[in-house]
Amino acid sequence: MKVVTLHKMPLMKPILFAAMLFISSMLSAQNGPKIVFKDKDNTLDYGTVTKETDNGERIFEFTNTGDQPLIIKNVQSTCGCTVPSKPEQPIMPGKTGEIKVKYNMNPGPIRKTITVETNAVNVEGGMVALKIKGEVIVKNEPNPLEKKTNLLMNKS
Repeated sequence: MKVVTLHKMPLMKPILFAAMLFISSMLSAQNGPKIVFKDKDNTLDYGTVTKETDNGERIFEFTNTGDQPLIIKNVQSTCGCTVPSKPEQPIMPGKTGEIKVKYNMNPGPIRKTITVETNAVNVEGGMVALKIKGEVIVKNEPNPLEKKTNLLMNKS
């Protein structure tokens, strides 16, 4: 029986080492906190709303599907018209958390991004982009002169 040793096979050691390194990195990437948002494509749709009937507050709900505490390090909006707030305590594995967003409800289209910085291992660099969309319209109220004219016409 012929015994083959690794030192006689110069390519075997680097290949074996690379395979072991790859497998161990894949296994370690599976452990840690993971963030999964409830909303499709991480987007909340305000729909068509008016400032008079909507306060502009919405909630992004997420779950830590990992095996370690999830920390929301920071949340930032692309402008001052959208104010996000984050949980201060870590989110334990299997638990849910919320990121609250308040839009200022200025009339016009809503297209804003909120960037969430976390320690999650399932998103690149721990960063997640949340989006809000919709449209704020001005409530159509008749001109006070038109109201008065209509009242006078209805009395006759």
